[in-house]
Amino acid sequence: MVEDYVISNGVKDERVIDAMVEVPRHLFVEEALAGQAYGDSALPIGDGQSISRPFVVARMSEALCLQGDERVLEVGGGSAYQSAILSRLAGEIFSIERLQSLATKARRILLTLKCQNVLFKVSDGTLGWKDKAPFDAILVAASSPAVPQELLSQLKDGGRLVIPIGKGGKNDVQHLMRYVKMGDSFKKEYLDDCSFVPLIGEQGWKEGEINA
Repeated sequence: MVEDYVISNGVKDERVIDAMVEVPRHLFVEEALAGQAYGDSALPIGDGQSISRPFVVARMSEALCLQGDERVLEVGGGSAYQSAILSRLAGEIFSIERLQSLATKARRILLTLKCQNVLFKVSDGTLGWKDKAPFDAILVAASSPAVPQELLSQLKDGGRLVIPIGKGGKNDVQHLMRYVKMGDSFKKEYLDDCSFVPLIGEQGWKEGEINA
């Protein structure tokens, strides 16, 4: 999987590649889908959510430019696959998932894999985790109509926010973007086209709005 879908698509960060090799992706999907876990496709995890393609997980992880000791906020914990990858790349991971059913499964898997530097909570991820801020990096694993201002405010100077922007219907294009905090402003960078489930919350999409 890593050779065929991660390295071949241009991911070069050796730490990211090693993390992708170490984390067993089949543990994060339903048993019936385990045989598809090492292909380069998103897979359903229940409640209308999905686990991202391996390449996308690696690409977003690489875009955070992590060295090993950072505090990272993850919005949209989902299956916890991205959480497990990040746990091998940074010092502390603070992951938010809005659905209790997914959070319960995620905590169990992270415990099994001994990812002791990941703190998981159920909340509105568009509002961030203010009492744990500021963060060196923020990764958002769902598409937003615009960048949540609350997340930008929780970045350290020099911090990186990676987020997909766009509606995400069948005929809509989403753009994977990186925002780098530079004093009182932000450097905006386009990374790739992508496809994610919608980011539901106070500063994201509202329930039902995505299909309107």
